[in-house]
Parts: sequence; structure tokens; C-alpha cells
Amino acid sequence: MIRTQIYLTDQQRSVLSTLSSQTGKRQSELIREAVDALIVSLDQTKRKYILDRVAGMWKYRKKDLLTADGLRRTWDRDFSS
Repeated sequence: MIRTQIYLTDQQRSVLSTLSSQTGKRQSELIREAVDALIVSLDQTKRKYILDRVAGMWKYRKKDLLTADGLRRTWDRDFSS
């Protein structure tokens, strides 16, 4: 682990101290958990953004795309020859 110094408001420090007493966890552990939760949240937000951007990208390509049945037909080959 890398040691890092942060600045907290009086309210943040007070609430963190209370949470530490209630949970029995060190304040540093609570801060690491909060950072982990933020990272996961941002990752999910990024993933949703990307999915929203690509949604419907094939909408206007219906004429040149094979259907599932058409694609399966390309896999069927006569190996008896």
C-alpha cells in the first residue's frame, strides 16, 4: 500500500470517526472502501455510456446483414464431394 495524505472537512472527519466507532473499522479502511466504491461506480457509468453510444449502430444496415438463418446456411457445407 502507498501512504497518502488527504484533507477532510470537519463534518467529514466527524462522520468518519463515528462510522469507525460503529463499525470497528479503522478510518483508513473506510476511506479505502469508499474509494473502491467510487471506482466501481465510475466504471459502471463508463460502461453504460459506451453501451448507450453503440446502441442502434447497426440500425440502417439491414440490407447487407445476414439473418441468423442466413448465417447458419453459410456454415452448412457439403463435405461429401
